[in-house]
Amino acid sequence: MQAISKANEAIHLGEAELPWAAMEDGSLFKVVQVRRREGLWITHSRFRAGYSVQTHRHTGPVFGYTVSGAWRYREYEYVNRKGSFLYEPANSVHTLTVLEDDTEVWFHLYGALLNLDVEGRVESVSDGTSVLEAYLALCAEQGLERPAVLLED
Repeated sequence: MQAISKANEAIHLGEAELPWAAMEDGSLFKVVQVRRREGLWITHSRFRAGYSVQTHRHTGPVFGYTVSGAWRYREYEYVNRKGSFLYEPANSVHTLTVLEDDTEVWFHLYGALLNLDVEGRVESVSDGTSVLEAYLALCAEQGLERPAVLLED
C-alpha cells in the first residue's frame, strides 16, 4: 500500500503500477485509491459484455467516466460510451449492465454501495475498505504483486 504523502506534492501512478485483478467472468478491475475518512474509493474496471452488477444504490454521489466500450443502467434509456461522463446522486437505484467487451470505466464513489433484493431491501453492503480487501485478496490469489493503492485513513 502506498500511503498518501502529507506534503503538498503530487503522486503519480502509471498504468502498469497497479495490477488488473480478474473477476469470475474474466472482467478486470483495480482499486486506485481509498480515502476512508472521506468515504472515497476510486476504481478502474475493464468489463466483458454481459457483466452485470446487482441492483443497488449508493449512500453518496458517484462519478463515472467511460474510456471505451458501452454500458448502461437497465432503468435508463441512455448508453454510456467512450467519452461519456455519468453523475449519480446519492440514493439513485440502478442495475449496471455491460453491452460490449473491453468496456473500460473509471468510477469515483463516495460512501457505501447497498445491494438490493427484488423487494428493494438491502441485501449486502460494500465500501472502499471492503472492495480494497477483495482486490488485495484477488491479487494474492492470482499471484500478482501487492498493489501500491493510494490509501489514506
